[in-house]
Amino acid sequence: MKLLFVADPLESFKIYKDTTFAMMREAQRRGHSISACEPKDIMWQRGAPVTGFVRDITLTGQSPDWFTAAQQAPNERSAALKDFDAVVMRKDPPFNSEFFYATHLLEQAEREGARVFNKPRALRDHPEKLAILEWPQFIGPTLVTRNAQDIRRFHAEHQDIILKPLDGMGGTGIFRVKEDGLNLGGIIETLNKNGAETVMVQKFLPAIAQGDKRVLVIGGQPVPYSLARIPQGGEVRGNLAAGGKGVAQPITARDREIAEAIGPVLFKRGLLLIGLDVIGDHLTEINVTSPTCFQEIFDQTGFDVAAMFVQALEATQARTH
Repeated sequence: MKLLFVADPLESFKIYKDTTFAMMREAQRRGHSISACEPKDIMWQRGAPVTGFVRDITLTGQSPDWFTAAQQAPNERSAALKDFDAVVMRKDPPFNSEFFYATHLLEQAEREGARVFNKPRALRDHPEKLAILEWPQFIGPTLVTRNAQDIRRFHAEHQDIILKPLDGMGGTGIFRVKEDGLNLGGIIETLNKNGAETVMVQKFLPAIAQGDKRVLVIGGQPVPYSLARIPQGGEVRGNLAAGGKGVAQPITARDREIAEAIGPVLFKRGLLLIGLDVIGDHLTEINVTSPTCFQEIFDQTGFDVAAMFVQALEATQARTH
């Protein structure tokens, strides 16, 4: 297959932990050719298909110069997205306006015959914080509002709460307010911008001490190991980007129950890869834009998540022909 990865700049990859790199390495091992571009390299003009300035790359197996590119200049080769066997959208969050516009260009490429994973419309339809609303049976007490009084009422009811912005990533902007309500007013003003922006509020789950588990689901099937991101020191956040410690472990019966209920539904909607965040027995987020943790799970357990992903990509792409 000819694969195009739409991702962040290749030079920014931390290859010892980067999931997109792991995907590329496995794809090359299986004989697929790899190209890459950034969302800013994609364009459309009337009378022509959606195209991208792409680099055709070969992985070297070395660090730090982990790839070589056939093209010297970033705009040396223009290629129609429909001419690739699969386009893998791996641009990291946040899901901002430019990400939104990129999904529309990718959807136009689909209309022209491109096969894009994850599906652009599904990326738009499943914002990572709000996608959990569809499965209330798996989540803890949760409130979505921009109203300060709603938040104060929720705090009065549950005493110990977590507040977070809807567009955050890597644990940014997450606050915990305990029973004393210390700084609640200031935190609300910071997050809801005086009523201008919507906030998610959830009851604090003490099971975070055992980790915020990332349960990966590929082609509707759960990966048999999760990565528990365990908060360190005085942190309430388990995110690796916030200093959490990643510990791979077999998924629990509850993890599997959640994954097997949600995974096939979202796979049918075009989400080949999702990452469920589970604290204790409760689902807290559904990550669809650029789920990670492939390498951490492989390094600690030997289970090759990247191989499972590329196999699913091959099978799904074959079914679309």
